[in-house]
Amino acid sequence: MIIWLNGTFGAGKTSTARELLPIVPEARYFDPEQVGYMLRTVSELPRVGDFQDWPPWRGLVVETAVRLLDYVGGVLVMPQTVLVEEYWREISGGLEKAGIPVRHFVLHADHDTLVRRIKGDEESIREWRLGHLAAYQEAFPWLSREGQVVDTGRMSPGEVAGVVAAFC
Repeated sequence: MIIWLNGTFGAGKTSTARELLPIVPEARYFDPEQVGYMLRTVSELPRVGDFQDWPPWRGLVVETAVRLLDYVGGVLVMPQTVLVEEYWREISGGLEKAGIPVRHFVLHADHDTLVRRIKGDEESIREWRLGHLAAYQEAFPWLSREGQVVDTGRMSPGEVAGVVAAFC
């Protein structure tokens, strides 16, 4: 099984993922962003605004998750923002085709909470994350249809992890 933690930057995906590991039996952390970092080392790929725009990223995320689960079994906890519905359908469809159940959670917080959390980030990524809040707001209607929304605004990552684990 895969526990996919979606939501915008500052919602608590990575912190929640780390809290899930000790409470979900056989849980392992897999960060799909690392696939994007790997692709960035390939020379002469087309320039894109986000590595998710490269079709190989989406396919490699699916293939890597499938192979990891075949190898180690258990549960993969995958924190990754996906705001393009077509990309989510491609990834979730690939995982479904492979027979892997996905529990999709959208970690959500109000705008002011997100801004406060992001402003606490390291300076090099702060503006980039703030710049993606509008895209998250636009994506929220389809995200809330596709995943279980968990409001993280007034909960610690441990409490959020408890809510997520209860649904799994």
